[in-house]
Amino acid sequence: MIYSPALQDHGLGHDPFKAIVTPRPIGWITAMSAKGEVNLSPYSFFNAVSTRPHIVMFSSEGKKDAVAFVEETGEFTCSLVTKALLQQMNQTSAPLPRGTSEYGHAGLEMAASTFVRPPRVAASPAALECKLLSVQQLVDFDGNTTDRWMVLGQVVGIFMDDAFIKDGRFDTVAAHPIARCGYADYAEVDHLFSIQRPPGG
Repeated sequence: MIYSPALQDHGLGHDPFKAIVTPRPIGWITAMSAKGEVNLSPYSFFNAVSTRPHIVMFSSEGKKDAVAFVEETGEFTCSLVTKALLQQMNQTSAPLPRGTSEYGHAGLEMAASTFVRPPRVAASPAALECKLLSVQQLVDFDGNTTDRWMVLGQVVGIFMDDAFIKDGRFDTVAAHPIARCGYADYAEVDHLFSIQRPPGG
């Protein structure tokens, strides 16, 4: 099968795009407005894009509060979503009225950040503290603007719970992070394997 994303002529019940681009890490983003309002929301269009410097991105379909707040204050945090926090993460995806605390709605506690104003999820074993680099409205190849917004941030602080540091490494398996797959599906990281990069010719 081959189909056109523009025409959606695949004949399936749902577009399989997100099931093919998988698994995707979840950016659990906390942003703060200039008035001090706090927003917590999960984004499955999220990833690290650079190590020197450390840069992450998340993309929003629609200019939601997280994007607007980051534009206002230039900072955000990203907390690691784990299997133990799956239900709370899902609760923070609910379309709540503006001004309603996602932290309170999901029964989560905030923890103060060190380098930025927005807090992190206290129960998460790791979090990134970020300064805004840019907010870009996405444009298609015909030059049409879309209601899709990409946020790039430089990581200025990294929190790790000491309980998850083992043999000089962050113990990913012990943290049990989850990732978004297609449809309503998620994946849990509960096993790792290593492979060495081959030498050059």
